[in-house]
Amino acid sequence: MTLDMIATAAAGQIAAGRFVLRPLRRSDAGLFRLYAGDRRVAEATRSIPHPLPPGAAEAFVDRAIRGSADEDIWVMDGTVGNLPEVLGVISLKRMDRGQSEIGYWVAPAFWNMGIASDAVRALIEANPQRNRTIFAQVFQDNPGSARVLTNAGFTYLGDAESFSVARGARVPTWTYLRKLD
Repeated sequence: MTLDMIATAAAGQIAAGRFVLRPLRRSDAGLFRLYAGDRRVAEATRSIPHPLPPGAAEAFVDRAIRGSADEDIWVMDGTVGNLPEVLGVISLKRMDRGQSEIGYWVAPAFWNMGIASDAVRALIEANPQRNRTIFAQVFQDNPGSARVLTNAGFTYLGDAESFSVARGARVPTWTYLRKLD
């Protein structure tokens, strides 16, 4: 852990180079509504509906602020690197036996800038849940997200499928894992 990571961790943040991963704020809801309301973002996730219902962004922020025993959520905040305040979201959902599942999305305006890659690497390095293993699942029609995982040291496990709320259908997925010990 670097000195920069220690300093930002004290503030509930994780340094990620050009940006930080930080807890959500109520003021994030407007940009979440804008970004998560984009069909391309929603259809790349399992849980974001499209169209985004009124109040959904605010409910997501409220849930994240209240905290949950099974999931930690951070916003990718670019203000430290002269980027916009909200670039995307990343989360770790606790499983059992020192395992979690990572999930993330980046606003389309920031695609192909390495934002997701930096966020995943920073979260793995910080390992805030002290995991031994992190799993991930991406839709097979999203090879960019698969590259993010393989570039961060994840290993392909196999094919599966998962339901996408935005698509209203089961979608083929690739499943990955990253051992941390």
